[in-house]
Amino acid sequence: MMNGIGGDLFAIVYEAKTGKLYGLNASGWSPAGLTAEFLLQQGMTAMPTNGIHSVTVPGAVDGWDKLLQRFGRKRFPEVLAPAIRLAEEGFPVTEWTAGAWADSQTNLSKVKNAASTYLPGGHAPEIGQIFKNPDLAWSLRQIAVHGRDAFYRGAIAEKILDYSKRMGGTMIAADLSAYASEWVEPISTTYHGWTVYELPPNGQGIAALCMLNLMEQFPLSEYGAGSALALHVMIEAKKLAYADMLRYVADPKFTSVPVAGLLSKNYARERAKLINLEKAGSRAESGQPPKVGPDTTYLCVVDKNGNMVSYIQSNYQSFGSGLVADGTGFALHNRGALFSLDPKSPNLLAGHKRPLHTIIPGFMSKGDNRIAFGIMGGFNQAQAHAQFVSDIVDHKMNIQAALEAPRFTKLNFAGSDVQMEQRIPATVRAELERKGHQVQLRGDFASVVGGGQAVMRDFATGVNYGASDPRKDGAAIPER
Repeated sequence: MMNGIGGDLFAIVYEAKTGKLYGLNASGWSPAGLTAEFLLQQGMTAMPTNGIHSVTVPGAVDGWDKLLQRFGRKRFPEVLAPAIRLAEEGFPVTEWTAGAWADSQTNLSKVKNAASTYLPGGHAPEIGQIFKNPDLAWSLRQIAVHGRDAFYRGAIAEKILDYSKRMGGTMIAADLSAYASEWVEPISTTYHGWTVYELPPNGQGIAALCMLNLMEQFPLSEYGAGSALALHVMIEAKKLAYADMLRYVADPKFTSVPVAGLLSKNYARERAKLINLEKAGSRAESGQPPKVGPDTTYLCVVDKNGNMVSYIQSNYQSFGSGLVADGTGFALHNRGALFSLDPKSPNLLAGHKRPLHTIIPGFMSKGDNRIAFGIMGGFNQAQAHAQFVSDIVDHKMNIQAALEAPRFTKLNFAGSDVQMEQRIPATVRAELERKGHQVQLRGDFASVVGGGQAVMRDFATGVNYGASDPRKDGAAIPER
């Protein structure tokens, strides 16, 4: 329900032999006919969060193809064989997945194809129940035999287009056949001697870098891990960084995004002056960066040669749009929900435009150490990245401790409310409330603050490390 053929992906690849980082943006564009004017004529005043008009072209399959063509030693038939077998023979549903599945049962039951695919026997699978998806096996086999064109030009494309037309959608053959993911240059900033990398807009990764630039203006290591003052600075930095993200970040093919200005250290120093160490701000306004010249699944891997991949893929919300084309076995994502119908927004819906994107892979390096990491969870991600980096750099945690450390999240863009795990001491929470934060308490290891994974390579020793967040059901798996 979190990712699949019908979603998007982003990746950062570190090639050990050259020491070079590669970025891949495999986020899909909107159908040419899906415009703000079209939806306004349909009587809509805001972007739908489900249904056919929330569907953009899925980029994942083209992203898979580009990664395999450039870096892979295997091809689709071998790579997809295990997934085809799981789809045909089934797998036992885990506890965490069963809970998330059950939460979507009501919505899935409203759409015939979704219900027949994902609600065997009329209900979400129970813990330990064997779930099979023969239609998905068919789709995967089409890609294994015919490559990425099966999805964008072949039998799968035909099924998507027929279903979209029947549901009143605007997608046509050219929307699929003309799509291509893009290799992009990662953007970066420095944080106390480490270099932290994210992918450039249309993703939200730049907000993590802006946040780190703001945090760097304060001695967080002296404040102490999990202290009220350190948390206060990070929460306020989040508000300022996200205000800029919302104001400026969009598809750079449609609007000029001031990336260099937003990442300017001088700009961060000026913006940091807006952080009052004694009082929480209720509303952060976007700044004026200077003009400077020239529901989600994350995985990361490092091999014996030191090649590393930071990879994230998503349908956006659970089961995406809630729509499944006939006989395909996968949900079409609802990434289009992140467009806007506000003509003043840089994310105004337009044909063949990519929306502001939440999923972001992360990477950081210093000396002989390289870390690939990611933390899932919608607009939680950039702020969680910054907290993870701070725990590594400011508080000298290892990657497992940094993933496990208590986190906060603020998923909206205004107000003084903030959600945090109850492992943060009551005295700390009381001090934050004294400063004006409206603390909303969540569980010890709360899904709302996201779950992550990380791998690290020490090139001096040739030793690899792995870490897995207890907030998810992933694992750190060594291979001999």
